[in-house]
Formats: sequence, structure tokens, C-alpha cells
Amino acid sequence: MINVFQPTLGEAEVAAVAEVFAGGWLGRGARTDAFEAAFAAHLGVDRPRLRSISCCTEGMFLAMELLGLGEGDEVILPTISFVGAGNAVAACGATPVFCDVDRRTLNATVEDIEAALTPRTRAILLIHYGGVPAPIAEIAALARDRHVRLIEDSACSIASFVDGRACGTFGDIGVWSFDAMKILVSGGDGGMLYVADPELAARTEGLTYLGLETRSGLAGSASSDRWWEFEISSFARRSIINDVTSAIGLVQLERLPEFLQRRRVVHARYDVALRHLDWLETPPEPAPGARSSYYFYWLQLDPSLRDRLARFLLDRGIYSTFRYYPLHLVSLYGSRASLPNAEAAAQRTLCIPLHQGLTDEDVDSVIDGIGAFGRTLGLAA
Repeated sequence: MINVFQPTLGEAEVAAVAEVFAGGWLGRGARTDAFEAAFAAHLGVDRPRLRSISCCTEGMFLAMELLGLGEGDEVILPTISFVGAGNAVAACGATPVFCDVDRRTLNATVEDIEAALTPRTRAILLIHYGGVPAPIAEIAALARDRHVRLIEDSACSIASFVDGRACGTFGDIGVWSFDAMKILVSGGDGGMLYVADPELAARTEGLTYLGLETRSGLAGSASSDRWWEFEISSFARRSIINDVTSAIGLVQLERLPEFLQRRRVVHARYDVALRHLDWLETPPEPAPGARSSYYFYWLQLDPSLRDRLARFLLDRGIYSTFRYYPLHLVSLYGSRASLPNAEAAAQRTLCIPLHQGLTDEDVDSVIDGIGAFGRTLGLAA
């Protein structure tokens, strides 16, 4: 099966994990500190504002706590978002208010967000669809003008920048994912949390590790003869990663440029081969000054053909999917919104394989499969 997502792991990652095993310490330690420092450098942010976490979804849950969001508050998020974003908002007692998206980019626009603003809006939780930056500078300006907090779900945009600034760093809080389907993986799970405000950032240490602070004995201080005694600052969860995870992440971060280059090549080959097919649309180019992470490659075609193409490709050993199913259509959220662009996109969008592990033969198979589908139905080229 040619997969939509697939990590690239090799001998360097195995060797890094073997070093951790040989050292006898598997928990959070020096390698995790090094991974945080390296990722901060990658983003161009101050190291104290960044904290590794167990997963991106946990980061969004933590964002709700850090910003004090709860009952009576509204959080705007594009309906084309990962379910973890909706769950983080609803679980803290706030109300998720889903907004529409641009039909082609599947990113929320300033106008989409403005249409959802009410006096109860406390925050915006934005995703950069497929690694293509949303109009983040304009949305950040809107958030400041309306005194609304901005959280960026950058799970798909590890290497997305706008005018040289990393996506995830425009707002109050940013979160990244290193799970098994992302560009950079750190094992099965993992993520990063960025907090712009230094005082809020300082709170993340306790919030991610049971309310313990570095001054407590359990967190490593030997300032007391009884180093096993401690205090806690909150009833927090354990949301940390470990040195095994971080060792993999460090190697993957070093390899990130080669991963991105291969993704750009695959993306460009799809563009050249598919853009002339007048029965489908290929992804739009990023806006000027924006740099994509090339996480998704999505086709848009008539709803009567989309599911048939997915089945046709699957029968040829090629997996495809649609990300993300509109959250306002999920009954548990209780939304009654009518969001026509997102609803139309959900019927006509298909994500095809895009990852650095694709060989030229794999890419040709995907292109040939799409072409064969069109020929089978007699669609114009």
C-alpha cells in the first residue's frame, strides 16, 4: 500500500536510541533539554518559552488552562480542524464556535473569523491547513484589536513560515506534533508547546509535570538534606516526553531539510502531471511571503467523482483520505452552524500520498492511477 502519511526512520535514529539505552536513563533528561533547545533554534524563539509535551492535543488542553478559558467563554476555530482542537475547547467548559474556511485553501480567513466573533469570544484556535500558512499576520492583528487570545495549532506546519517568521509564533500559544504521521516524528507521539508571555511560559513547567517545580526535591534539587520532600503549585497532569523520544526527535530535526526537499519535489511532480486535468483542481500556491511544510497534497473534484476516485486508487494499492471532517457536523459539539464552503470542501476534497518516503515509482503510480480513473470515465484531459 502506498500510504498518505509515512515516517522516515533509519540507522541514525536506531543508534540514537541505543545510546540512550546504554546510558541507563530513559526518562526526561539531557537529550530532552537538547531537543527543546534545538527546536527553539529552528523556530527562532527564546528557549525558556518552549516546552516539550506528550502530544499536540495535550498542548491544546494545556493552552485552555494557561489562558483560563472555561464556562461562558467562546473559542473560534475553523471547522476544518483536528478533533483534538474541538475536544480541548469543549472539555474545559468553553463553547467551540466553528467558522467557515476558504473553499480552495481550506484555511480560515479574516472574514470567516470576524463573522464568528461575539462579545463572548475569548480566543481563536487556528490551524494552518496541510502546512500552508493561513493569513496569520492579519488574523493575529485582528486578535490584538479585539483583545482576543490566539492559539496556533501548528501540527501540520513544522516548517511553515511567513516573511521569515515561524507559524506557531504569531499568537499567544503555539503547538506542534511529532506523532507517527507527521513530517518529523519522535516515536509514536510527542509535541512542543510555545508560550509567548514569559510569565505564562514559566507556568508550563509545573503544568506539564504534576505541579512540581524545579525547586522541589523530586524535580532534581538537592538544596535540602531531605531532597525527597516537595510541594506542588497545581493539581497538574504528567505531560512530558523522555530521552528516548527526544533522541529520535533530535535526529529527525537534523534530517528535516532533506525531508522537506523531497516533499517539495513530490509536490511539484504532482503539480506538473495533474494540473492539466480539467476535471480536478490541484492545491493553490501559498500566498507571497509564505512557505509551506508540504504536509498535504489535496485534489478537489466533483462530489460525484471524489469517492469513486478514492475507491479506484485503493483498489490499486494507493491510500487516500480527506482531512479534516468538519467539526460542526459532529453531533456531540452541538453546533447548528451552516458553513457552506467547508461543507462543499468536505464533499469534493481528497488528500493523496505525500511524504518523503515516496519513491519516484510510487509517485508515478499515484499519477498513473488518477489518469487511469479519468480515462475509464472518459473525462476530458
